[in-house]
Amino acid sequence: MKQVTNTILMIRPVQFRMNEQTAVNNYYQAASDISSTQANEQAEKEFDAFVDTLKRKGVNVIVENDDPNQDTPDSIFPNNWISFHNNGDIALYPMFAPNRRQERRLEVLKQVEDQGFLIKNIVDYTAAEEDDIFLEGTGSLVLDRVHKKAYCALSPRADEELLIEFCEDFEYTPVIFTAYQTVDGKRLPIYHTNVMMGLGETFALVCLDAIDDKKERKNLVNHIKGDGKELIALSEEQINNFAGNVLQVIGADDIRYLVMSTAAYNALTEEQKKNIQKHCQIVHSDLSTIETLGGGSARCMMAEVFLPKE
Repeated sequence: MKQVTNTILMIRPVQFRMNEQTAVNNYYQAASDISSTQANEQAEKEFDAFVDTLKRKGVNVIVENDDPNQDTPDSIFPNNWISFHNNGDIALYPMFAPNRRQERRLEVLKQVEDQGFLIKNIVDYTAAEEDDIFLEGTGSLVLDRVHKKAYCALSPRADEELLIEFCEDFEYTPVIFTAYQTVDGKRLPIYHTNVMMGLGETFALVCLDAIDDKKERKNLVNHIKGDGKELIALSEEQINNFAGNVLQVIGADDIRYLVMSTAAYNALTEEQKKNIQKHCQIVHSDLSTIETLGGGSARCMMAEVFLPKE
């Protein structure tokens, strides 16, 4: 069982803009005075440069173009609707925003299969949408695939009962907490777990300040340290710059990289960078338009493929 892969799926945007349906509880989104056309052009440029950066490092990037006939402003974040597992299972997840549900497309699965990967079984949780119950993939779930743990910050987009169901189906242990951010002086739940924590093979970046409940915080720390990972603590200001929205991948010659945005990289202290670089190299790319309007960053843009090969 591996924690990291060298293959990721990414969706090239065609209608990217600020999604009014997700802004109600994604407090990282910010309005901008650029037009929708400009927003998508900028996002395409950032996307292409990001893919190019990853490919140059030897990461296998499967790029699928979004469907121009659908109104899917957030399709650039595929990790919320699908996850791929090493036994050949994939999971499809229920999405909070109605316009995000159109992102689930069979062509995307076919594209992955065309690259020689084997999909044996689809575990489909999407019927939960009818009951307004959501669990947004590896946005809501930060998976420790080696130790079979699913870290999950509960929010309007991460339902506890559905999390438990996922853990029973995939044989994971749930590590449950609530993570908060300060919005206009109020403590409100962070919409996705992967904004405030990222998990590598031998380390974890976590904003402990986001977990207000001391027992929950201690439990999370015990799990991470108990599994032998170095815990690198992030501040709330740093996760506002997406320093927790990171993903470790494998490049050429089996070299490990921690992938993040340039804003995230610039938010880290020199000491934090040194601590990360004890474990792997850092690679970053400018995603400022995507971050501002989309409220997500590098990790959200990458769906890791762990499927077996044909």
